[in-house]
Amino acid sequence: MRGYRKYLIISLILISNIINAQELNCRVQVVWQQIQSSNKHIFESMQKDIYEFLNNRKWTDNIFSTDERIECNILINLTEQLSADEYKGTMQIQSNRPIFNSNFNSVIFNYKDNDIQFRYLEFQPMDFSENSFISNLTSLLAYYAYIIIGLDYDSFSLDGGTLYFQKAEKVVTNAQNTQEKGWKSFESQKNRYWLIENILNPKYSSIREFYYRYHRNGMDIMSEKSTDGRTEIVEDLKLLQKVFREKPSQFMNFLQIVFDAKSDEFVNVFSESYPDEKTRVSTILKEVDPTNSGKYQKIILSDGK
Repeated sequence: MRGYRKYLIISLILISNIINAQELNCRVQVVWQQIQSSNKHIFESMQKDIYEFLNNRKWTDNIFSTDERIECNILINLTEQLSADEYKGTMQIQSNRPIFNSNFNSVIFNYKDNDIQFRYLEFQPMDFSENSFISNLTSLLAYYAYIIIGLDYDSFSLDGGTLYFQKAEKVVTNAQNTQEKGWKSFESQKNRYWLIENILNPKYSSIREFYYRYHRNGMDIMSEKSTDGRTEIVEDLKLLQKVFREKPSQFMNFLQIVFDAKSDEFVNVFSESYPDEKTRVSTILKEVDPTNSGKYQKIILSDGK
């Protein structure tokens, strides 16, 4: 009987962990040293509140176990204090996805937002509504939470993240009347408005297909069938080449998101490839991502098979 009770308690704890586990496992860091302030406690509270907002909120209707939570990092670098409770700075966002049957985590999203401005009052609840704009801080955090979740879902099923991209788009719509920058189409060609516009724009659908095929049909089989995985990825890169050649927009933010996350990974994957495959891959990558041509040259120069 005592053993049964122990088993029951352990089972209830495990079930509770599964039910209570939210979608994100996000590490948050607030850097504030550029601000002249003697009250560092408020920035510690800010970091704690942001952490709890992201990690304790339920962002989807799906059930995640603790080890299924999406690994991500958010670094907020505060550079200016505009008033007693208003701050300005930048935000670096990164999320990762585990690769099947390996210890490797693949970077899904690696993005820097340079238009961060928000108000924060210690001890004030951080409220968010999908249907209305409440504060710029919670809107920023919700927007990137939905982007992170959407890209993660896209990597496991074709167009699987659509619902969460639509939620991010709704955050942008709700923020159209705010004075803070980053939400409106005319402010910049590379901001939150254009990022979600690109993601949901059918002209960029090949990139979303790339996210799925690259991860599920390429990277996830690499541990058992490395040659087959690389062969698949070569074909997947042609999806990016297709978008690059069609040039749906001048800046192509979504395409740049892929290279910011994947350029180093591309080099690592194909450094162990065959000479002819190395040549084909490096040729494609140099065309679609000329900024990193020097990096892709390392594929050719590496000692492979």
